[in-house]
Amino acid sequence: MAVLAGQLTTWSSDFLNVTLKTVSRPRGVKGFVVLPRRWKVERTLGWIMKSRCNVRGYERLPQHSEGHLTWVLITLVTRRITRRGSRKDWTKKS
Repeated sequence: MAVLAGQLTTWSSDFLNVTLKTVSRPRGVKGFVVLPRRWKVERTLGWIMKSRCNVRGYERLPQHSEGHLTWVLITLVTRRITRRGSRKDWTKKS
């Protein structure tokens, strides 16, 4: 698995100009382990799966699935931007 992760980080930096950091599970640990930043990915996937069209794979073409994902994420961002009231936890901490 480490070889694949290394190839993915190299590919992402070469072709996408993106720095990709992988989070591995500690060796020799059994049971549940909290991994840094992993909850953000799982939370985002949970938000995406709330949209009914993404729960099932009804689309025949990958472009349709990509379009649905883009639409859902645009909807999520616009709802958060237009939300009334301020969020104290969004302010930059010094």
